Amino acid sequence: MKLDVIKLDGKKAGSVDLDEALFGLEPRADILHRVVRWQRNNAQQGTHKVKTRSEVKYSTKKIYRQKGTGGARHGARSAPIFRGGGIYKGPTPRSHGHELTKKFRKLGLRHALSAKMKAGELVILDDAASAGKTAALAKQVKDLGWKRALIIDGASVNEDFATAARNIEGLDILPTMGANVYDILKRDTLVITKAGIEALEARLK
Repeated sequence: MKLDVIKLDGKKAGSVDLDEALFGLEPRADILHRVVRWQRNNAQQGTHKVKTRSEVKYSTKKIYRQKGTGGARHGARSAPIFRGGGIYKGPTPRSHGHELTKKFRKLGLRHALSAKMKAGELVILDDAASAGKTAALAKQVKDLGWKRALIIDGASVNEDFATAARNIEGLDILPTMGANVYDILKRDTLVITKAGIEALEARLK
């Protein structure tokens, strides 16, 4: 399939042939969901923690006599039943991550690219190069109508372009190896440079 290539000033710069295996799939929500869930779970810190009854600071003195009160038999104020006592089966530091095969992760990335292509939210850019002026780049982005856009460049990102783009709200830029399903799906527009297309095809074949 063919798609027009544009420059940052909005002018056309020819066209490019896109691989059907990467951009022509019928997007499957179940595959995208599994990959996004894997990403978000791996990113979760898992450092939340509560104190158990052995960790709360209370005297260990028996709070009242064993018999004769007509109530339950308690030996410590740190019991979970009391206000300020330990928490029973609360969260402890742990990893929330789980495994997902490389083959499936690549498949998820193909489906994410295909989803953007099918929705008409894919733009091919000739190259991501800038003089390093944020104001000039911001005007070009506004003229192009990109509000929440992700730009995927080649193996490395042009330093001047990254410097100009970092203070523009809603604009993110990643090298090809940083391309991932979650970041692609949460942006309204996916912009890939010609170098990025070549690198993605090499990575996902």
